[in-house]
Amino acid sequence: MANPLYDTLFGRHAGQDTPFLHLPDGTTLSHDAFLQTAARYAHTLTDLGLVPGDRLAVQIEKSPEALAVYAACAQTGVVFLPLNTAYTADEVAYFVDNSGAKLLLCDPSRQQALVPIAKSCAARLETLDSDGAGTFAGLATDHPTQFDTSDRGADDLAAFLYTSGTTGRSKGAMLSQANLLSNAETLTDYWRFTADDVLLHALPIFHTHGLFVATNVTLMAGGSMIFLPKFDLDEMIAQMPRATAMMGVPTFYTRLLGDDRFDSGLTQHMRLFISGSAPLLAETHVEFEARTGHRILERYGMTETNMNTSNPYDGERRAGTVGFALPGVELKITDPATGDSLPQGEIGQIEVRGPNVFQGYWQMPEKTAEELREDGFFITGDLGQIDADGYVSIVGRNKDLIISGGYNIYPKEIELLLDEQPGVQESAVIGVPHPDFGETVVGVLVPQSGKTPDLDAIARDIGTSLARFKQPRKLVVVPELPRNTMGKVQKNLLRDDYGDLFTA
Repeated sequence: MANPLYDTLFGRHAGQDTPFLHLPDGTTLSHDAFLQTAARYAHTLTDLGLVPGDRLAVQIEKSPEALAVYAACAQTGVVFLPLNTAYTADEVAYFVDNSGAKLLLCDPSRQQALVPIAKSCAARLETLDSDGAGTFAGLATDHPTQFDTSDRGADDLAAFLYTSGTTGRSKGAMLSQANLLSNAETLTDYWRFTADDVLLHALPIFHTHGLFVATNVTLMAGGSMIFLPKFDLDEMIAQMPRATAMMGVPTFYTRLLGDDRFDSGLTQHMRLFISGSAPLLAETHVEFEARTGHRILERYGMTETNMNTSNPYDGERRAGTVGFALPGVELKITDPATGDSLPQGEIGQIEVRGPNVFQGYWQMPEKTAEELREDGFFITGDLGQIDADGYVSIVGRNKDLIISGGYNIYPKEIELLLDEQPGVQESAVIGVPHPDFGETVVGVLVPQSGKTPDLDAIARDIGTSLARFKQPRKLVVVPELPRNTMGKVQKNLLRDDYGDLFTA
């Protein structure tokens, strides 16, 4: 039977004793051993009554067994729904109810809190911990290590990923087998991954970055991963000599640069460093290259599309940009009001089309129609521009656009200036209500270690570079910016904190 996702990523490795997962304790799990676990889990899913198209909601810690659940879903045709391990029971209740998940798999420590939720949603509840123990693992123990793969097509759903929901209820992005496979094939080729690569993997696997980019690319290439449960600085430095490539969020790179052990000697054997999920500061690019001789490759993707653009493997990796549209992906900049394409260099909303673009939002046809055009272009909600050389830059989210006195203000322009100021580590610019202008600009600054930014001097300096209407009416210093699990600044929380500065 044909099953493109399972056959291409997993099934072709059956019987191979080649390394797949290198674990922190020094053990290595082969491709075949991993697939045997996945097959036992596949039998367990079918025994529990799940059939192709049913949803499995998973809130478990990162482990080889957690990854095997993903493989089991691919093999059985069950739709895989990974959930952030930081979500509360109330948050999980929404995802289970909205998705209609038939089974909820959780860590044993969360079982008590989730029992009433599973019951109210008519979902079965089983457990699986990071050591591979739990009720689900117990049910799988005596099952065969071979499973007859379910017949599935390229257009069948493979996964749901819920958006972060900062401006309303999270939306379930429906991803097909073709969506995931097309992106894995493109990235493997574009980033030159082979069976010889060893990826240093410290990302969570409930997110597209750690699961559908890092893991799928490794599987597609036939390589292996140093599979760390989370980012740990000492562990990253200890394991790096064994790796050839690394994928991370900007925080990974700034923390590595903060340690003197991280130098060119430690990274001399590395082939590639990739960053995504949040913008990488230009100064991080510069410092990283000066320290290691490597230039980080930054790319751009999102829940609904996986990866859309990438800086080139060969050629200039330009700081402050996310490179070019990937092969097979169309990208254009449009006027948010009309949808018309804008001239090169102008700022507008980013729209993308390609085999990577999702199928729509689960049970939200109106929202799908709002954001996914009939011609297949997806309105990303990101604002960007394309420079004369074709490089794409992200200037912010459409919802973060500030309209003050009728003028459009793009936070990124101001943030770039603030980030260059003495004593400033990083910044975030937000719009807050203002009685005269509707909105006005507030700059939130994080100081460099041991430094105290001179706010008056900063205001004077950026005043020479910005029109009056763009200049922050208030600068605020905070110890750190609020971020989500993948390192993105949560500007909605900053707007909540400082929304009454001019209206109280």
